Amino acid sequence: MGRYIKLAFTESHANLYLLGKNYLAHQFLGAHLNKDDDGNIISTTFTVYAPNAKEVRLIADFNNYEGWKHVLTKIHPQGFWSITIPKDLEWATYKYEIHLKNGKISHKSDPFGYFSEVRPSNASKVYDIDGYHWKDHDWFKNKKKVYDQPMLIYEVHLGSWQRNNGQFRPYNEVVKDLIDHVKYNGFTHIELMPVYEHPLDDSWGYQGTGFFAATSRFGSPKDLMYLIDQCHQHGIGIIMDWVLGHINKDDFGLFNFDGTYLYEYEDTFKRENITWGTANLDFNKGITKSFMMSALTFWMDYFHVDGFRIDAVSHLFYYLGDESNGINEEAIAFLKEISAHVFSKDETFILSAEDSTAFPLVTKPTFLGGIGFNYKWNMGFMNDVLSYFKLDPIYRKHNHDKLTFGLVYAFNEQFILPFSHDEVVHLKGSLVSKMPGSYEQKFAHYRNLMTFYMTHPGKKLLFMGQEFAQIAEWDFKKELDWNLLKFPIHDAFNRYFRDLAHVYKHHDALYQKDHDPSGFKWLIVDHKDTSVFAYARYSDNEVLVMVHNLTPNYYQSYEVGVPFEGTYEEILNSNKDIYNGTNLYNGLPLKTYKEPRNGQPYHLKVQLSGLTSIIFKYKK
Repeated sequence: MGRYIKLAFTESHANLYLLGKNYLAHQFLGAHLNKDDDGNIISTTFTVYAPNAKEVRLIADFNNYEGWKHVLTKIHPQGFWSITIPKDLEWATYKYEIHLKNGKISHKSDPFGYFSEVRPSNASKVYDIDGYHWKDHDWFKNKKKVYDQPMLIYEVHLGSWQRNNGQFRPYNEVVKDLIDHVKYNGFTHIELMPVYEHPLDDSWGYQGTGFFAATSRFGSPKDLMYLIDQCHQHGIGIIMDWVLGHINKDDFGLFNFDGTYLYEYEDTFKRENITWGTANLDFNKGITKSFMMSALTFWMDYFHVDGFRIDAVSHLFYYLGDESNGINEEAIAFLKEISAHVFSKDETFILSAEDSTAFPLVTKPTFLGGIGFNYKWNMGFMNDVLSYFKLDPIYRKHNHDKLTFGLVYAFNEQFILPFSHDEVVHLKGSLVSKMPGSYEQKFAHYRNLMTFYMTHPGKKLLFMGQEFAQIAEWDFKKELDWNLLKFPIHDAFNRYFRDLAHVYKHHDALYQKDHDPSGFKWLIVDHKDTSVFAYARYSDNEVLVMVHNLTPNYYQSYEVGVPFEGTYEEILNSNKDIYNGTNLYNGLPLKTYKEPRNGQPYHLKVQLSGLTSIIFKYKK
């Protein structure tokens, strides 16, 4: 997490890069400002790897884009080219003019560039990455491993969270409002959808071209450092969304960099990702491993990120994401290298896999034969639970297992439960709009959904806008519908979400044993005809009981078996009037009856309104 140090090019650096063992390649490749002992910039060095080039020139605003004026020297027989210009060229715009052996010429932005022009322009800009003074020392000093801690992640697309008169808000302008909102709603982490450079807004950042450059859409790299620094100072972790396995095919980017498939697969079948129109990287190549590992290291060292969410991991487990194409052994081996590297740098790091396959041992450590992630998105939970809640209540009894099946495998991996951006686009509708019934019933169902989600084993991720029940599905071209908070029903739901998040964060029964089966017990699992569910969550210090009635039927005295004798105090009821409910709830603590029910030695008699979720706290 220290000061940037420019490394002079050496034979060792080159060899390590070629072998896939150079995790600091960004310190000698790219554009670097050279400083004297007093910190004054005295020259600028440009270094690029293009082994199949006949010649490399620099085209830039300072030479009128006439490459013949600045021809790079080949400084290593394996294809490293460099030039040092005795000027301070910070903020200069440049590209590499690569003369190919077949006579063609291509113009490429710098694969290791720290900054870029604002799209649609795409040249790199010389930038002094050094000099930001971090103030997040206490954050790193006090940060803990998250396994037995609450983790409620707010997934954010910066371009559409809030806007200023329709325009993007810069990193350093949006930060205060973002932090205030995140803290107010009880989130513990922010997951930023990709903020490295990408040419097209429509890709949401998932088709990157500048893996070392914070996107210039929202300001400079140091502005993003400021945003992350401020989040840390306010106790908020930052997870960065990262596409590891494939790259954009725009002609100015890394793709086909020196006229050959330098970082990609040579084999057409393995390379061409038809689904996204991208090119798959070949992690059997040392240079590809050095490139990506350096990029991940760079964001850890210079942006202090607390985690990476790796996109489309199925494509790293299997060629083209299809099991029938065979296991992608080289990518899996590289994932294990990444795991070893990031956890050696930060044992509290979050490395999560967005994976829809049943590939085994994804979140087991590499020394136990696992892949080495410490979290995996539970896509099965997301699919089953949302398909259940979309149903009219009269059909739910026939789909009872969609809510119970998740507990069969809930502890096989360390899971994050994701209600992400993928679930609120492409005509899928927002979460609340998926719910059946009248407008008010949708909100009752949605309170049920959020309670089941927040009290189920596993960490949580929620896409922005769902905390106040955005009605329209996500549109990346405009900001969230913040005006909805002026409407009482949305304001009431947001209050419920905040209270639910408060209960989640302040009751360790809901997170301490997220990955331990001893922390969960079904109390009512087979009441299909009533669609009532109940379960207990345990920590070392407390027991909570959750009861969900997922039909509109009212029960004045529903019998719920419980494991312990004593009293059970209702600490949250989704049907209270402050949440836009009918205000039928259990005001006084409920005492147990000694008769067994549902396989438990005692039971409670619970007033249970229709479409209601309740959380009880056990007291001896």
